[in-house]
Amino acid sequence: MTSLPIIDPHMHLWDFTRQHYSWLMDDPLPPNAAGDVAPIAKPYGLAEYLADTSGFDVRGVVHVEAGASTAQSLAETQWLQGVADEGRLPMGLVAFAALNDPDVERLLAAHAEHGAVRGIRHIINFHTDPAKTYSARDVIGDADWQAGYALLAKYGLSFDLQIYPSQMELAAQLAARHPDIPVMLNHAGMPTDHDDDGLALWRRGLALLAAQPNVSIKISGLAMIDRTWTTDSLRPFVLHAIETFGTDRAMFASNFPVDKLYGSFGTHYAAYDAITADFTEAERRAMFAGNANRLYRLGIAGL
Repeated sequence: MTSLPIIDPHMHLWDFTRQHYSWLMDDPLPPNAAGDVAPIAKPYGLAEYLADTSGFDVRGVVHVEAGASTAQSLAETQWLQGVADEGRLPMGLVAFAALNDPDVERLLAAHAEHGAVRGIRHIINFHTDPAKTYSARDVIGDADWQAGYALLAKYGLSFDLQIYPSQMELAAQLAARHPDIPVMLNHAGMPTDHDDDGLALWRRGLALLAAQPNVSIKISGLAMIDRTWTTDSLRPFVLHAIETFGTDRAMFASNFPVDKLYGSFGTHYAAYDAITADFTEAERRAMFAGNANRLYRLGIAGL
């Protein structure tokens, strides 16, 4: 068990009495690229997260929107702002907004009025394999989506970028055009295709994104792709992500409770701990907590 302080920059909560989460609540559950989510298809609040992380020195978290009904995204932020205001655990929020919605600016402005909101996520993973895709088509190159993205800077919002490697070249170009928008690449860039061509595309895409100083990477979610993972199977992906982005732009995250499908909080963090055993203490403290604190502007002292 790592004794390092942890800021978890990617976790989720859901309350079935407040919002509707189709991917968790529909009967039957729809197919999900992350696997069979039935074991986590139940309410998950801060008490459950604190129980899952018991024994670890978790100093703060970033809650990332959890796929509530699109019409309820502001209600989700309002609820989570209340959770943050309770003060049990310092919390930043990444809210949902569909950037290609003609009325997106109104929603961005409303989200930004909440003190805990730091950024926006709009999942746009597109894959030609229907079992892997999250969206019906690839919107990253669309003018209306890019116009919505450009508005983030006006409201001081970062962007959580969840894509597949085939989309990384366009994402890097977009990040270069908007250097004032911090970008957090989710789940190590989701290298879902493990053949030679797929891995080469992932490595090339990471390099293009890392060349933009406003882009950082969250190392999490690899278990959704490698569901029988071991520390050794994750090692080359984790180390390549760190090598590409540097220890000042890489963050370890739990993706709980989704990654709970494939191991306990302690199991995931033990892997990150073992993989980085040869890094310096300062580098490890940065990747486990300091970078998330700085990049998400959490202002947590004593790290």
